[in-house]
Amino acid sequence: MKSTPVKGTADYLPRQTLLRDYLQGVILETYRCAGFERILTPAIEDMENLEKSDGGDNLNLMFKILKRGEKLDAALATGDAGSLCDLGLRYDLTLPLSRFYANNRAKLLSPFKCIQIDKAYRAERPQKGRMREFIQCDIDIIGSSSPLCELELIHTTAAALLKLQIGRFTVRVNDRKVLRGILRYAGVAEGLMDTVCVTLDKWDKIGEDGVMDELAGKDIAPAVTEKLRAALSGKTLESVKACCAETEALARLEQLIADAEGLAGGQYSVVFDPLLVRGQGYYTGTVFEIASDQYKGSVAGGGRYDGLVGKFTGEDIPAVGFSIGFERIFQILESQGFAIPGQRRRVALFCNDGEGAAALKAADSLREAGYSVGLFPRPKKLGKFLGRLEEQGFDGYLVCGEGTEPKWLGGSE
Repeated sequence: MKSTPVKGTADYLPRQTLLRDYLQGVILETYRCAGFERILTPAIEDMENLEKSDGGDNLNLMFKILKRGEKLDAALATGDAGSLCDLGLRYDLTLPLSRFYANNRAKLLSPFKCIQIDKAYRAERPQKGRMREFIQCDIDIIGSSSPLCELELIHTTAAALLKLQIGRFTVRVNDRKVLRGILRYAGVAEGLMDTVCVTLDKWDKIGEDGVMDELAGKDIAPAVTEKLRAALSGKTLESVKACCAETEALARLEQLIADAEGLAGGQYSVVFDPLLVRGQGYYTGTVFEIASDQYKGSVAGGGRYDGLVGKFTGEDIPAVGFSIGFERIFQILESQGFAIPGQRRRVALFCNDGEGAAALKAADSLREAGYSVGLFPRPKKLGKFLGRLEEQGFDGYLVCGEGTEPKWLGGSE
């Protein structure tokens, strides 16, 4: 049997888990203080729901679950590979939330302000920053089309990131309606807009010329690509206004950026990015992403998905959400050797056989004095064990019956 975790997943040591718990706790507390309420949903979803969710490339990364027993036998007999699976693991938390809201909305406030901190699964090619099992930290507002929702999500997500001390970051904002307006201006046919957006999303990776070459490979006419190049190269709201007829969406976007920048108070930047696409097909309006100024890559993203909940209810129900990429934040802070603020000092208490009751009483006294105390049988080789304790983040130790004040390890004085 293999002792290593499945590729694309990870085991986390106690010190790593302590940091992960702390980070999730800060995010959760920030979100709850902002009036959001936490829910829990299953990791398993109906395959029909997943396949009809407009999840973009994520639909190609789903973990599918085979039918069981007689249903599997019957599906195998048909020879239709597409009928073998009836369930799958969620690839994000937005589809499960939409289903949850449709099923429970009679019991919920409207608008519903929701927190989800949970695992999601994608059949990614495992590499640094891309896991097959990962944590997402989402806040969503369902039931309101007010631009206040976008502003609150940006402000609240940024507040959580500021508390996590990841350094300066930039909030990039766009609107799918504005982007499509630019594509219409350039002459992109409606049926080609989605595939053009997929290519535009690669601008940061392959550069302007690479994007234009890829568009040419998709049979986009040279006159169209050049017009698109000119419209997008300026990358400012003022330059886009001259080539986009979506005046209402532009005005809303301009106000959102101005308000968010004002609330930022100089602690982070909020900018317009006409090349921000976001891969999920369910986004219908505003999209946003947060990029670390110090570390390559985004640490959060989201947008408005007004059509997804309606797939379950048959009604138009507006919705918008923002997700923190937890694993990215964890990797950044762990690599920095981040020290959890306000953490209790950890003390090991050793006792001999027959001293258990007295040792537990002593441990309780130390805990009341503000220490975190682990009780251990006294090892035969105390010095060697102390070295291991220090490696695991313990600050000191005490032997039962040999005083009441801990002895500090290494530089823990």
